[in-house]
Amino acid sequence: MKKYSLLITLSFLIFSSCTDVLDMAPDGKLTMEEIYEDPDKVESLLSAIYNGLPNKGFGYAFVTPVPTALSDDGWDSSGDVESGYVSYEIYVNKASGSYHPLIEIERKDLGINNWKFWGNYWAQIRLCNQFLQNTDKMAFKSDATKKRLIAEAHVLRAFYYTEMIKWFGRVPLLDEVMPFDADFSLLERKPVYEIAGFIAEDCDFALQTGELPWRIISESETMRVTKALALALKSTAMLFAASPLHNENQDQDRWDIAYNYCKEAVTQLKTNGYELFKTCTQPQVFGTYNGAAYHQLFCQQADYAAAPRDRETIYQHNRNLGWANLLWHLNYISSGFENTARVGTVPTQELIDAYETIDGQPVLDLAKPYTDEKHLTPNYNPKNTLYDPKNPYANRDPRMYATAYMNNDTIIWENEVYTIDAYVGGKCEIRTATGQNHTRTGYFHRKFITPGATASQGTTNAPHKFYRLGEMLLNLAEAANEAGHTDEALAALNEVRERVNMPPVATASKDELRIRIHNERRVEFAFEENRYFDMRRWSKPDGDLGALCKYLTAMWITKNPDGTFTYERKNVWDTERGGWRNKDLLLPLPLAEVSRLEPLTGKKWQNPGW
Repeated sequence: MKKYSLLITLSFLIFSSCTDVLDMAPDGKLTMEEIYEDPDKVESLLSAIYNGLPNKGFGYAFVTPVPTALSDDGWDSSGDVESGYVSYEIYVNKASGSYHPLIEIERKDLGINNWKFWGNYWAQIRLCNQFLQNTDKMAFKSDATKKRLIAEAHVLRAFYYTEMIKWFGRVPLLDEVMPFDADFSLLERKPVYEIAGFIAEDCDFALQTGELPWRIISESETMRVTKALALALKSTAMLFAASPLHNENQDQDRWDIAYNYCKEAVTQLKTNGYELFKTCTQPQVFGTYNGAAYHQLFCQQADYAAAPRDRETIYQHNRNLGWANLLWHLNYISSGFENTARVGTVPTQELIDAYETIDGQPVLDLAKPYTDEKHLTPNYNPKNTLYDPKNPYANRDPRMYATAYMNNDTIIWENEVYTIDAYVGGKCEIRTATGQNHTRTGYFHRKFITPGATASQGTTNAPHKFYRLGEMLLNLAEAANEAGHTDEALAALNEVRERVNMPPVATASKDELRIRIHNERRVEFAFEENRYFDMRRWSKPDGDLGALCKYLTAMWITKNPDGTFTYERKNVWDTERGGWRNKDLLLPLPLAEVSRLEPLTGKKWQNPGW
């Protein structure tokens, strides 16, 4: 199926500014014919497409988990005081249609610049199309190799298009390298639903290819795509298309299709050996509490084997990312600890509030968690009998203890045991915006930190996991609930909860269950980027994020003479934090692109508000 549309991006012009360039490899040293004639060079051509995969997790500018820092789950203790940090530029409302720090700031000194999503992703999509258009001209080592590489190119194109709709919403559809005499006035941005359908076509092609494996079992093939990733992309793309931000008032139709895709993904993944990681294999490191396996999952690279220890991870990055994973001493406790550099992005009080008590009751009324705009007056759930505001960290969902360090927790750092004194005057005390070395919220990040870490171990941290079965289960829970399949929604939701021994949810109301599923995604995926996109796709096109992240809070703790603590909620900033307006639901398209395409097509190209 051909989509007669083509994007004139800067990356496209760089690669294709004249007819001759179309016949040259990207490095300009070989003709494409010379590439196509050599099976090794053909595989290298596909490798060039892999090279555009983004460094997520801690691979953004300044080794900051940027999407978390820009959601209501995190606050960047480095970026809120230092100009030039992505988070700072957003926090103080510097973003505009001509300058958006999330896609403009580079760190070339660290070799990290591929979050410039628009140009990078379109360049990779073009390479996918060039590869797929010319396979009949290419020499392959075998017919099986040819089929696998073609399937991989389809999955990679689906990956890049999925990323595009996450960040930008509507984009053009391009499945071929178009000639220069094409009628560019016909270019248009397609609905997310149509793009999701195109992604599904690419994924279905790959799923029907017998040579594409379900799982990578050799470390030498790290990051090669699989059928499992194809299912994850198909599920995720249609979930976005069905969500309020993108569904164009076609709620039921879109959710029915999303439900079918999500159910297919979970069913096929389980049939082919994927399952939740439920048993901690290193209790001497992670402990024996109910969140130990969950914590271990994020601290270790998924192993490559026919019968792996970790059967949950669907797709992960290459572990050898250097700065992208050097977080143990760059984003940790700091506050004067030896061999630490800064605190980095820390959990907010809002995230801590989201964790239920161990009886399965939310701490707050999830439909209206706060009675004031600034989140200083919590609206407690009257059914909760276990939460004690004077002892707020007791009896909570085990995932909270695996995600955040709190006051009075103990840690092992550089082979020494410390107590986290986050109270005012303590070694790890909370402070206002006075530097990088202190938490702004009273909490510290923990989820990706192996207990007993040392600075010298920083480069061995686990790689970012793009997709895992836990996400597919909660995709299914959400889509099933919206499509009216309550029992299946509850089963998928409760399967995720059971891993950490949280009681099953028995809510029958569709609206109530929606709220519980949304909250479950928040706590299950904390610091994994999902929250940034979830809070946006759940918004209506004319909505904003003001109720969620206009004001965010901290827990200021005072130690009393008798050794007890007094807890007081305060705003991290008394003024509003940027990034919550209607325009912030999607990133702006580069101004140069908009200025070029709007007069040519006679259509509006920029996202709302920019």
